[in-house]
Amino acid sequence: MGKRYADPVILNLEATWGESDPRTPLICLLSMGSDPTNQIEGLAKKLHTECRAISMGQGQEVHARKLVALFMQSGGWALLQNCHLGLEFMDELLETLTDTETIHEGFRVWITTEVHDKFPISLLQASIKFTNEPPQGIKAGLMRTYVAFSQDFLDISSMPQWKPMLYTVSFLHTVVQERRKFGPLGWNIPYEFNSADLTASVQFIQNHLDDMDVKKGPSWNTVRYMLGEVQYGGRVTDDYDKRLLNTFAKVWFCDAMFSDSFQFYIGYKIPKCKTVEQHLAFIEELPTVDSPEAFGLHPNADITYQGNTAKEVLDTIVNIQPKEGGGGGGETRESVVFKLADDMLSKLPQDYLPHEVRDRLKKMGILQPLNIFLKQEIDRMQKVITVVRTTLSDLKLAIEGTIIMSENLRDALDNMYDARVPALWRKISWQSTTLGFWFTEMLERNDQFFTWIFEGRPKYFWMTGFFNPQGFLTAMRQEVTRAHKGWALDSVTLHNDVTKYLKEDVTSAPSEGVYIYGLYLDGAAWDRKNCRLVDSQPKVLFVQMPVVHMYAINSTAPKDPKLYQCPVYKKPHRTDLTYITFIVLRTAVSPDHWTLRGVAALCDIK
Repeated sequence: MGKRYADPVILNLEATWGESDPRTPLICLLSMGSDPTNQIEGLAKKLHTECRAISMGQGQEVHARKLVALFMQSGGWALLQNCHLGLEFMDELLETLTDTETIHEGFRVWITTEVHDKFPISLLQASIKFTNEPPQGIKAGLMRTYVAFSQDFLDISSMPQWKPMLYTVSFLHTVVQERRKFGPLGWNIPYEFNSADLTASVQFIQNHLDDMDVKKGPSWNTVRYMLGEVQYGGRVTDDYDKRLLNTFAKVWFCDAMFSDSFQFYIGYKIPKCKTVEQHLAFIEELPTVDSPEAFGLHPNADITYQGNTAKEVLDTIVNIQPKEGGGGGGETRESVVFKLADDMLSKLPQDYLPHEVRDRLKKMGILQPLNIFLKQEIDRMQKVITVVRTTLSDLKLAIEGTIIMSENLRDALDNMYDARVPALWRKISWQSTTLGFWFTEMLERNDQFFTWIFEGRPKYFWMTGFFNPQGFLTAMRQEVTRAHKGWALDSVTLHNDVTKYLKEDVTSAPSEGVYIYGLYLDGAAWDRKNCRLVDSQPKVLFVQMPVVHMYAINSTAPKDPKLYQCPVYKKPHRTDLTYITFIVLRTAVSPDHWTLRGVAALCDIK
């Protein structure tokens, strides 16, 4: 349909204001990282109008009422922020606007609100609505930043470093916002980076250049620390996200950025321009669609992003489908779930008998760290088996009408019909995308515990199958520490080697430590021949790793900086809750390359 529909629209508040009148409120729907307050106040200054803001919340209605009444008589802009926290006042505001006979021509009411189910629909219909979402893509993000800069601002510093550094900070601002759309590959936690971070960073760069010794040039350590740890880093709560941010600062903010050959990625250079117009013309020439490599990611990241978007749409469709069945042929929901419950009950593992477990543990050595760990895991597994058995048996009885359908059983019925895991099961077990995957994983987990307790310690362990993998690695550390006289647990740290063989090739357990299998690399591939990280193959998102030998060493010295410290997570959703430990991997390129790629090892990819 043409370029016009692909290019993002940059919010023009002055035009929006021009369309309004004193009785029409202007409502901004807030989204992540977008607060229009600065722009509204800036426009008021430009138009020589008084603008006062009130943040809504408990007890703020009185002040808002006074402000609206005052400005209705004298003229001025009332900016009511976060109105989803003061919904009662919204109905009253609409009445005030419609019933007041004389209103000053210069009066306007601006409202910012998050999307809320209870927001009065009549007020929405009577108002001009706009949103200020961060635009999609590097070109649009830079465009939005530079449109807000004046020529005076560009000329504020005579230092030659000022304009390139300003452009790089703007580029960084766009990249950190854009990486959010790639999910855990981009950021483990999607932070709300917003224009305030950019303003503060630009102000810092300006001050830093003003105080700088011309001969020495910028103090890069200071610049990197302020951007990576304070201005943007202040929002970041995850250690690996902090590492990523500091890597961006390290790679981009250095003397090399002033050379002609420097580029963020092929086609993304720093312009040598003097005026705002030249900058805008340069930005206009940037690609409309960015390759994930411009953000430091592998091209495969696009597949992940598009897959997540499609899944979101389909999940929404499933959620809003009617739950009650109409007429027509085919099986009812109840009969489908009844058959499923029957099938699952027939495959459910037998209960563990406490006396049998105790006897076996005594033979294996009940006080050995790994056996204590096994006992805890079996207890948790038994709890899951019991709850599943009870739910399925009760559900069959409830469908037959023998017992009453409780809230939990109704939830189980709905979720099982949609092939999802019932809430009660999920609470005491593990995350999984579908009921089928969850049930299969339950059987596989149980097999590992059953074999371990009744047939002896396995040669290799499937770390995915543990409720508490950190506990497993700690128990292994304790075991190694006890085997060496004079070692203290505090000074013993985990270490690892990636072997060349798959689990089928393992003939015996290692002399010390444990073999683990079942890890997948996300964001990179593994070269088995040379035992090192390499870039992913096109369209291959996850690569299974060979067996990893985990052991412990009596040293707290930092790891070799030439190795990539790869975080290990239980699930694709990377948070502190799913984090287990890190493993060190060999690499032919700088470890920074893999940090920007967002490379991690996952125990499970479902």
